[in-house]
Amino acid sequence: MFQNLSEKLSAVFDKLRRSGKLTEKDIDAALNEVKMALLEADVNFRVVKNFVKKVKEKAVGSEILQSLTPTQQVVKIVLAELTDLLGKEREKIKISSKKPTVIMMAGLQGSGKTTTTAKLGLYMRKHEKKNPLLVACDVYRPAAIKQLQVLGQQLSMEVFAGETGTRPAEIARQAIDYARDNDFDVVILDTAGRLHIDEQMMGEIKELKEVAAPHEVLLVVDAMTGQDAVNMAKSFNEMLELSGLVLTKLDGDARGGAALSIREVTGKPVKFVGIGEKASALEPFFPERMAQRILGMGDVLSLIEKAQATMDAEKMKEMEKRVLEAEFNFNDFLYQLNQIKKMGPLDQLLGMIPGMSGMGNLSEFSFDDKRFKKFEAIVLSMTNAERNNPDLIDGSRRKRIAKGSGNEVQDVNQLLKQFAQMRKMMKQLGSLGKKKSRMSKFFGM
Repeated sequence: MFQNLSEKLSAVFDKLRRSGKLTEKDIDAALNEVKMALLEADVNFRVVKNFVKKVKEKAVGSEILQSLTPTQQVVKIVLAELTDLLGKEREKIKISSKKPTVIMMAGLQGSGKTTTTAKLGLYMRKHEKKNPLLVACDVYRPAAIKQLQVLGQQLSMEVFAGETGTRPAEIARQAIDYARDNDFDVVILDTAGRLHIDEQMMGEIKELKEVAAPHEVLLVVDAMTGQDAVNMAKSFNEMLELSGLVLTKLDGDARGGAALSIREVTGKPVKFVGIGEKASALEPFFPERMAQRILGMGDVLSLIEKAQATMDAEKMKEMEKRVLEAEFNFNDFLYQLNQIKKMGPLDQLLGMIPGMSGMGNLSEFSFDDKRFKKFEAIVLSMTNAERNNPDLIDGSRRKRIAKGSGNEVQDVNQLLKQFAQMRKMMKQLGSLGKKKSRMSKFFGM
């Protein structure tokens, strides 16, 4: 989502670095470009104004301008202020000492509320070791109840749905009693949404809140709706007193201003972000990590956490050795594709590596299940010698591989091109590992 903003901010700082010694005039010019980049990203005007003002107050001091690395000092200030804007530190879900912890999900239709309810249940089970009960309180949209039941079945989580005609507040009360009697740690209430905020909707959800007495009231917001999302969150907060926000569709191609504005405008922390359609694509929100990604510094900690959760340690030690010795081949490529598929979209993962955000359109590296199966069929149609030494694959071999895998020659060419890009990247990482021992540290972690 933040690729355009990252590229523009990186260009501003590159220009500053070429200036050598900085003057107040240089900083003013740079901050004016930063301001324009943020406004173009649809960040709230008042938020931008305050942000630039704070950065300037700290960046024009004599200690900064006369330091040996003035640009690095300015970047450090921008990172600190951006982190502060996003919320300083991660805020976790409040877990009640007395079971069950009740979490109420609110939001408009189309924000991804029901899907996020299921994703949050999976997160609580997987990362917090809790036994969640999902509750269908959206009695006005039968499809919402069915959707939650289907998701619950897919994720092996129980879904509580009231009798037809039962009021949402009563369903919530019954569900909490049921959870208490059946040893559920967490109750997640999927409430009704509307196409817009109206008096009836807010009256019902207020009643539900009074009856359920939730420990968390999370508003699910579609990040792709820009400033409309910010305004909607502000209205919900005034009426419900939210405890936090969940930003969905953060993997989309919108400008991202909502993510940068919403904490400052509402005063409420972003607790989770949705970054894809998979049930596991809900992540806790770390302000500093997000700020680092926006500034092109990557997010190595999140990348390592993803790798730890999906990759086999012994296999990765073997892979490290092969990369360092520049022996990366198509067998390794196929294994890596399988691991990456488990971790998430490749363009998102590459964006977590410092410096990779400036490589241009990272979406070129992405693939879906259909494309992956095509790549897999092509690799499996190669001989063992071809997989070990891709340079053997000439024109006639490409035709044979295409025919054997049920694809076109251009599909084979596309895979070979993507493999060449990946092998080049692996060689660069291998070189980095030999020079600075970072590769072994990364794989070791």
